[in-house]
This record gives sequence, structure tokens and C-alpha cells, in this order.
Amino acid sequence: MTVSSPPRRSGIRLGAAAMVAGVVVLQVLAVLLPAERQMLTAATLGPLNLVGAIFALRAARGGDRAAWRLVAAGNVLAAATNAAMGEATSSGRAYWFWVGSVCGMAMYATFALAALAFPAQRLRGWQRAGLAGEATAVLGCGFMYVWDFVLQSRIVTTHDWSRWPLTIAFPLGDLLLLIGVSAVVLRGGLNRRTRPVALFTGGLSLFLISDALFSAIGDDGNHATGPLHATISNVVAMTCIMLAAMWQSGLAGRPAADTVAHRPWAPAWFSYLPYGAVAAGLALLVAVTVRDGQITTWGGLVLGLAVVTAGVAVRQIVSLHDSRQHETADPLTGLTNRVGLHRRLSQALRRGEPVALLLIDLDGFKAVNDTYGHNTGDLLLLEFAATLRSSIRSTDVACRIGGDEFVVLQHDVTTEADTVALARRILATAADNPVRVGESTVTARASIGAALALADVGETADDLRHRADVAMYQAKRAGQHDLVIYRPGMLDRRADDDALGQDLENAVASGQLRVLYQPMIDLATGHPIGAEALVRWHHPLRGIVAPLDFIPIAERTGTINGVGLYVLEQACREAHGWPGDAYASVNLSARQLQDTGLVAAVLGVLDRTGLPPHRLVLEITESAIVDDRVAIPALETLRAHGIRIAIDDFGTGYSSLQYLSRLPVDILKIDRSFVAELDNTSKGSAITEAVISLARILDLTTVAEGIETADQAAELQRLGCHTGQGFLYAKPLAAPDVLEYVTHHTAAATSSASASTSASASASADA
Repeated sequence: MTVSSPPRRSGIRLGAAAMVAGVVVLQVLAVLLPAERQMLTAATLGPLNLVGAIFALRAARGGDRAAWRLVAAGNVLAAATNAAMGEATSSGRAYWFWVGSVCGMAMYATFALAALAFPAQRLRGWQRAGLAGEATAVLGCGFMYVWDFVLQSRIVTTHDWSRWPLTIAFPLGDLLLLIGVSAVVLRGGLNRRTRPVALFTGGLSLFLISDALFSAIGDDGNHATGPLHATISNVVAMTCIMLAAMWQSGLAGRPAADTVAHRPWAPAWFSYLPYGAVAAGLALLVAVTVRDGQITTWGGLVLGLAVVTAGVAVRQIVSLHDSRQHETADPLTGLTNRVGLHRRLSQALRRGEPVALLLIDLDGFKAVNDTYGHNTGDLLLLEFAATLRSSIRSTDVACRIGGDEFVVLQHDVTTEADTVALARRILATAADNPVRVGESTVTARASIGAALALADVGETADDLRHRADVAMYQAKRAGQHDLVIYRPGMLDRRADDDALGQDLENAVASGQLRVLYQPMIDLATGHPIGAEALVRWHHPLRGIVAPLDFIPIAERTGTINGVGLYVLEQACREAHGWPGDAYASVNLSARQLQDTGLVAAVLGVLDRTGLPPHRLVLEITESAIVDDRVAIPALETLRAHGIRIAIDDFGTGYSSLQYLSRLPVDILKIDRSFVAELDNTSKGSAITEAVISLARILDLTTVAEGIETADQAAELQRLGCHTGQGFLYAKPLAAPDVLEYVTHHTAAATSSASASTSASASASADA
């Protein structure tokens, strides 16, 4: 089926082109040969109607079945009408005139029902009642104009009622068509997703124009022919209806992915058309009252009716505006919702505007709801919404599309740097504006995925959203509360990560996790004073899985508690055998800090392994504390037992210095990115020197990570940092190797110190 669809659509295009060419030729001949116009018009309309009926039935196979079947019936009735009226003109028999009249009235009703069916089948309940009300307003206005300009004069002047279908019934049939056209327009049928329906509606509109020309110019009693302009309008109208059916029949053979139903929508001003009809009706009423000199009799009543109607219309317009606001606005934050975002984004992409989409997900929001309650969660969402409003420009659009998911549609994006700057501003502003809950504060932290619209690609809103979603997931995986911009070739790893998460549940029990240790060195003496525990996963099929690949998954699934406890116990057990006071430094995740049983678990590990509390350091990141009420008391209790607390990767997040001063910590770890910039210049050492100075003021010690050269180590000593780790000293080592390393270097340092002491004593004796 799929393979044969393109040739079939190609055949439909060729057939449509041939039909249009035939219509053009016949109409040119009709203009050149007025005496043969009746025959040529009949030769044109008959095939148009029959072909239109056939293809409308085919179109019904692909969707909108009732509507397209009605279109097919309307085409058949149109062919019957034209044939009967032509026969009545040729033979002069009244029988054929009445057959044609009945078929004509049925044709009007059928085409009107077809037009109504397109929007009505997508509506339910009161929505259909609303559509009926809108259509009735248009009908009333149309009837007023038809009555004043057509029916009234005909009723007064007509004495022969034998031809009343032409004089009375057919103009009323045009009103039915007007209702159908209005329904399609009002319910968004004229957009690029419903082009065949739009073409069909255009054909009905031309049919209305054709009948208006018949009425205005006059006809000779033959509905198949008549004045030239009216005849051409009729032929063009039927051509449009036929082409709409052929077009839709070609779409009916597409794969399912191409025929997904989308909710049609119309420009906002379409919704005000019924009120325009009311205003036009009132204007006619006033004009007729003045024209006929009835001001004394009807003037006051008309004026009162106009005022009342205007008041009701204004009230309804306000309600309509409120309804549209509710449809496109989030009720909690007042930001644009998913529907409004889709409309604005689709419009921008259609216009080829340079835009970027920033998909923002709040990190740890579920923990806030679980700990503080949904009211606090709502306050956090409101605060973050205010952050977005203050961070974007007036041309940008801030949206909330889910529980803790936000989106910013950024306009006028010239370079990627524009998007980076906006994301950084949002993250920094959110970090500086925590929500206070009693004595605690809750800070909104987020991961952002961004995608820039690709030029000249013709991508849809869904395409851009998917790319931003992939980037946002990468940001969540990194766990840094930061921005990731989509790059070509970036993989959607969600399915793979889900499978990895399932495997991780059994990793601890099956012994797949290994703990390595990187020594921490006294920079002045080279003496190892401890080691940081680092976990590695030896997957039976995937091989070694890097921590950056599985730690975020463990955080998300909750298995991090088991993994973290396993690493802690292994590290404490190994450190107990290290010489001297060498300590183990173990990382705690954000998820562990939310666990109310953390303190008992850590103290239990120390009891089982026999490691003194002062020989354990627990590392946390500055952005890991989502819940002050649980995390800070837990850290204070652990610290009171003699366990030291370190802040890892300090300076890479968005925590304020005020926030840092509230944390119960002993050590600041300088991130490797700052160490890498050290080059014996004031600019290269600015951040590292600032961190060391801040630690000195707060009475904290510092540990530098990622030391790779002797020059970096020397500069760190000069700046006042006395402890470090990195490849300059040792790579992560297995448990037996780190024991040998610590033992050997401790013995060497002790021997060196003893030799230095002996030499000093000998020198003193000689003196």
C-alpha cells in the first residue's frame, strides 16, 4: 500500500491537471461561441460533478467520512439539477423544472451539511451547541439582507408563483451555504493542515457569488446557463469542489504518520465574525428604518435594540477573550500553557523567524512536594515563574507546560551566545531567590535543554521541541543544574538509560561495583593524608560504565542510596587499615541528603568498620541541598560526631555566599576547571585565589582537584592551598594499591623527617 501510494497520487495530479485543462478549453469556447454556451456549460458541469462525486467517496476512506460522503451526494445532486434544468429549457416541460428544483434544494442542503460536518465532527456536547449559535447569528444577518434586497421585492412584484424555487427557494438555499462556510471559517478550517477543506469552502463561496450574480443580473429560467459572469463563477466553483475531493483522496493513501489528526485552530479575529454579523444586521435595520421614513414608528425601538445588542455583544466579547486566555494560559502561574506555546512556536517557524526553545525542568521538585507539601511546591513554581518573567525580554514567551516543566520561546536569536546568556541569567536569578518556609529556605534549581531553529529546514514545532527535550535530558544526566544546547547527532539516550537503570538495581548485590581511591596529598611534604573513594561499574555486557553515565540514573531511580551506602562501607573498611590518620573522603548525593535515615546509616557503617569518625570526610556539592529542613540538620549531627563535611566542585553552581555561610562544612574543594587555568598570572589564578581567601575567612581548609603539573602544585602552595589530588600524584587506585601507596609514601616521609631531625641534632652537637 505504501509503495503504491506515490504513483497513485501522481496519477491524481495528472488527472486533475487534465480536468482543469478541459474546463478552461470549454469555457473559452463558451465565451467565443455564445450560441453554444448552454451545451458547453452542460458539457463542463456534468463531468465536474460526476468526477467530484467519485473522488469524494474515495476521500471518505481516509477520514471525515460523513462530510466527504455528503460532498459526493451534493455533487450528484448538482449534476441532476443542471441536467433537469437543461432538459426543462430544451423541452419546455414543467415536469423537468420541478425535478431540477427539488434536486437543487436538496443540493444546497447537502453541501451546507457537508460544510457543517467538517468542524462539527471534531466537537462534543456544548461545543456543538456553540457552533450552532454562531451559525445562527450569521444566518439571521444573511436572512435580513436577502429579505431586504431579494425576497421582499420578489414577493411584492411576483404574480406567477410557478417558478418560486428560483425566486424564493434558491436564495434561501444560499443562506444554508453561508452557514456552512461560516462554520468552517469559525472553527479553523482554513489553515494549512486542512487545505482540501479550505478549497471546498472556497468552492462553496464562489457558488454563492455565482447565485448572487444570477439574482443581480437576472436569469432566463435556466439554472444551467445564464449571464456569462455567473456561468463562469458556477463552473469555477464546481471545479474547486472537484479538486478538493481529488486532493483529499490523494492524502487518504498516505502512511499513518502523515495523517495524524491535528486540532485545527483559527486566527483570533475569526471568533469575532458572529459579532460582525450582528453589527451588520443592526446597521441594515437602522438604514431601512431611515430609508423608509419610519423613524417615528420604529426609531426608538431600533435604537433601544441596538443598545441592548451592543451591550450583550460587548459582554460576550469580553467572555470570549477570557475564554481564550484560559485556553492558552496556565491557571497557577499565569504563564502561557502548552496550547499557547504550540501556536506561538508554529507561527514563528512558519514565518522563518530566528528562535530558540529552552526546555526547563526543576531539579528535585518531587522532594520539595513530598517534604514541605504541595502549597510550598506551588510557591516554588510561582517564584520560578516570576524569575522567568524578569529574565526574558518582552518579545520572548515564558510558558509552563507541565508540573515542573517550563519553556522559554526566545525570539530574535542571532547567535548561540544569546541563548547561553539567557539560560545563565535564569539559573543565577533562581538561585538568588529562594522560597522561605518557616526557618528554612527552598531554592529552585533547574536543568535546561535548548535548541535553535534550523534555517531553511522546514522543521515543525514538534521537531524543535524534541531536540530541546533531548538536550534537556542530557543536562539532567550531567546533574550540574546547567544548560545543554542540542548538537547535530546528539542521541536520545532515554530508552538506553532506562535499561541501564534496571541493570543497576542488581549491580550491588551481584558485586559488579568496584571502589577505587585517589590519594590526597599534603602539597608541602608529598605525604598522603587520605584518599577520595570513586565508584566504577563493571557491567557484565557493557564493560566499564563511567560514573557520569550511571550516577544520574541512580539518582533518578533511587538506587543511589544502595550504591552510596556500599561505597561508604567499602571505603571505611579499607581506610581502617591505612597507616596514621589517613582518612577516606566519600561523596554523598542529593538523593541521599533527603533520606531521613542518613545519619543512622553513616554511624552504623562506622560502628561496623571501626573507623574513627575524624577519619571520614563526606563530600557534597553546593547545589545538592534541595531541602534545608532535612539536609542541614543531618549534616550538623554528623559533624557533631566528629565527621568532617566538604563541599565538592565549589564555584561551579549558582549558590550564594550567604547560603554557603549557613552550611555546616569544614573543607572547600577547588574544582579542577579552576586549577586548569593556573598559569602564574593574576588572571589565571583569580578565582582560585578568591576561593582560598573565602575559605580562610570562613575558617575552612581547601583541597584542590585535578592537579596535573608541578607548576600548578607550586602555585597552589603559594596561594595558600595545602592539600591536593590529581594525576601528578596518582591516578585512582584499587584498594591494595592505595594501601601500598599510602604505606610507602608515609614511610618515606617519616624516614625523611627522621633523617632531617638527626641531621639537625648532629649539627647542633657539632656547634
